[in-house]
Amino acid sequence: MSTTRLTTAQAVVRFLQNQFSERDGVERAFFAGCFGIFGHGNVSGMGQALQQYPAFRYYQTRNEQAMVHTAAAFAKHSNRLATLVCTTSIGPGATNMLTGAATATVNRLPVLLLPGDIFARRNVAPVLQQLESESSQDISVNDAFKPLSRYWDRIYRPEQIITSLPEAMRVLTSPAQTGAVTLCLPQDVQTEAFDYPVELFQKRVWRIPRSRADAGALQRAADAIRAAKQPLIIAGGGVLYSEATHALRRFVEQTGIPVGETMAGKGSLAYDNPLCLGAVGVTGTSAANIVAKEADLIIGIGTRYSDFTTASKTQFRHPDVRFVNINVAEFDSHKHSALPVTGDAKVTLDELAELLFDYRNADENIAQAQRLHDGWEAEVDRIYSIKTAQSGLPFQGGLIGAVNEQGDPAAVMVGAAGSLPGDLHKLWRTRHPKQYHLEYGYSCMGYEIAGGLGVKMADPAREVYVLVGDGSFLMMNADITTSVQEGFKLTIVLMDNAGYKSIGGLSRSLGQSGFGTRFVYPKNGHLVTDQAGMEVESLPIDLAQNAASLGAHVIRCQSVDEVVAALQTAKTIERTVVIHVTNDRYLGVPGYESWWDVPVAEVSELDSVNAAREEWEEMRTKERYFLG
Repeated sequence: MSTTRLTTAQAVVRFLQNQFSERDGVERAFFAGCFGIFGHGNVSGMGQALQQYPAFRYYQTRNEQAMVHTAAAFAKHSNRLATLVCTTSIGPGATNMLTGAATATVNRLPVLLLPGDIFARRNVAPVLQQLESESSQDISVNDAFKPLSRYWDRIYRPEQIITSLPEAMRVLTSPAQTGAVTLCLPQDVQTEAFDYPVELFQKRVWRIPRSRADAGALQRAADAIRAAKQPLIIAGGGVLYSEATHALRRFVEQTGIPVGETMAGKGSLAYDNPLCLGAVGVTGTSAANIVAKEADLIIGIGTRYSDFTTASKTQFRHPDVRFVNINVAEFDSHKHSALPVTGDAKVTLDELAELLFDYRNADENIAQAQRLHDGWEAEVDRIYSIKTAQSGLPFQGGLIGAVNEQGDPAAVMVGAAGSLPGDLHKLWRTRHPKQYHLEYGYSCMGYEIAGGLGVKMADPAREVYVLVGDGSFLMMNADITTSVQEGFKLTIVLMDNAGYKSIGGLSRSLGQSGFGTRFVYPKNGHLVTDQAGMEVESLPIDLAQNAASLGAHVIRCQSVDEVVAALQTAKTIERTVVIHVTNDRYLGVPGYESWWDVPVAEVSELDSVNAAREEWEEMRTKERYFLG
């Protein structure tokens, strides 16, 4: 057997640059490069290897959590067929990636994490940044990645990567098991040499299967659909990852079954399809939620049924409601005592359509769905037309309308946390399957700008609009600099309302008056509540100036009309643009036919909290189990 002598880190890079994925005959490099911040735990290992092999592109970044978000967004926009690698030093560099790892795994997105680790030979321990344990020497901070990773390994000897790397690739390319994969690399092992078999570095193509469902399960699903009086499809992220949007549209046109969309599944149908009812659940539309309440059969496609989709198990109210779940992951296909159809969304929809060749939903159901669809579009038009709140400041719904209607229709919109996702889920009109990119599995504040960078890296030809609130912007904005450095232009619409708007609204609904959600000075040593008209002294924060200091071109706006003009100006500017606008924090887009379970304090000295508790107890009784 021929061998080549390399360090462990050099061998890792050589292996990674020769991994490819293939689906439906289209082959692509699985890794588009490596993000990294170097410290003593990886500079002479992974750092030296990346320097030695420049064909495997290294990207400088500013924040370890952010680079994992960028990799996850890249993977999401690539339908999980490609991703990026992230390497860090030991200690805080590694643990900074924990939130990113959780975000990737919760959202079932492949990212490869290569944190440095403590010395495998142990003789110099404790080293700088080492967490010591009195009960074991076989532990480091990297053990914290275990519950956040779909595959985890620590490499104690150079030859262990020969078996570990293929296992990592198996998980990363699995439609059912993918998520964060963590390979911990002790800093001494990274630099140690070994005679590796040259076969390890040959090109490998990982075929992404389109697994077919059991024929009996397909037939039972078809029978359940035929027997249903009022069926509803809920389209999740699996529709997009499977590239099943055309199959779904054909299925809907054939059967006449309307569709509600989860956060991850929005864009499964174009917004103007008459059977697209839009968002479903807590952040859902009146159209989707009314039908969901009445449906006796829910056909879930590629959804994991988060509590936002089910409205904390209160959305589906038909006494005999049943579920048919089409999902590539067996774990998800069995949820809610469903009739499980475990398989790829695209091929399963096509095969199910063949079994339903002569089936058509009832005319009255189709007419109701189209009527509700039209009514909802009129409601969106109404909200888009509201440009100013009572305060005189721009209204968030009107700002969303400005970006959606006046921005590039081929662009991708990226968001993640705060009040924006709920409003966007209801209001955003998706014109193509990739236009709506929301990280809401983990709803991680700070994802937005890093995620926008990942989308732009995956699809440089498209405009990318990042919609972000001031709370998320303050948490993580440094990769504006990375976007400028690498020439990946973003258009960031920064909505500044001097605080945590989303949690402020939630706090007020719980009777807690928005306590601790304003960016203001304390009064008498205490943070104040958050009520419209209260006299407060705001903090002297200038987020626009901050964005300019990071290299962005900044446009300050005072109105929705000025934002519209700024969007046009942004098209003429080559580097990242930040459109800063101060907006109202109190006027919100209402909820529609839905509820979310956030428990209220059972006892309180505040009458407002006690009143909220009574309302919560009443709604809590509507929650149910789905047991078949």
